[in-house]
Amino acid sequence: MKSLYRSALNTLPRPLLIRLSYVFRIFASFMYRGNSVECPVCGHKFSKFLSYGSEVAFRQNVLCPHCLSLERHRLLWLYLQQRTNLFSEKVKLLHIAPEQCFQGRFKATKNIEYVTGDLESPLAEHHFDLHDVPFEADSFDAVICNHVLEHVEDDRRCMRELYRVLRPGGWAIMQVPVDYDRAETYEDETIITPEDREKHFWQKDHVRLFGRDYPDRLADAGFKVKSDDFVKSLGEETTERFRLQRREVVYFLTK
Repeated sequence: MKSLYRSALNTLPRPLLIRLSYVFRIFASFMYRGNSVECPVCGHKFSKFLSYGSEVAFRQNVLCPHCLSLERHRLLWLYLQQRTNLFSEKVKLLHIAPEQCFQGRFKATKNIEYVTGDLESPLAEHHFDLHDVPFEADSFDAVICNHVLEHVEDDRRCMRELYRVLRPGGWAIMQVPVDYDRAETYEDETIITPEDREKHFWQKDHVRLFGRDYPDRLADAGFKVKSDDFVKSLGEETTERFRLQRREVVYFLTK
């Protein structure tokens, strides 16, 4: 069963996985009932979370059976609540590659004017290439674009596009997988097979592996970058119960 689960995660197209997940989580929530871990996004408690990830980056006890949040989503949810105005002021939000665990909650929040976009996700209302965002400059108060820039052909151009559509005084969060042991972002156009990309970039559809220079790339696009070790403010007990990544830095961007 475990091998079948891992095979499905790594072989099925993402749009199909999204559709299948609505059925899967009905059974998973029942099977993992308990009180050892808790998801701050949906508020449900379980005996443990599900495993998730590619063969290279497979992790135990990280995927919420109910809302399908991962470590990064739970950390971001807490950050959005505690460090941003997303839930307290009127905000026009552009959400690129909308995550299931966030989409319904953002949409139901009355102060948020919610706009979603992606190349092919069935969760997005607008479908477009991130290299050419079809919105006017200075259109949004906030932009959320997580775990997308490791997939695109030209990450710097996509960063500039998101900077362009952000209003002066607005903010953005654009998290990516970061190898904190690597000083510079690793790119190699000759690495093209899914197997080699997974080996070098941690996932078969990644085209680069960001290093500690990621905030410099964001700054080059025009953003003012605040590197926030937010997870360290939460305490060990909270970090373990919510199963958060202890090394993840939140990059809070402003224009």
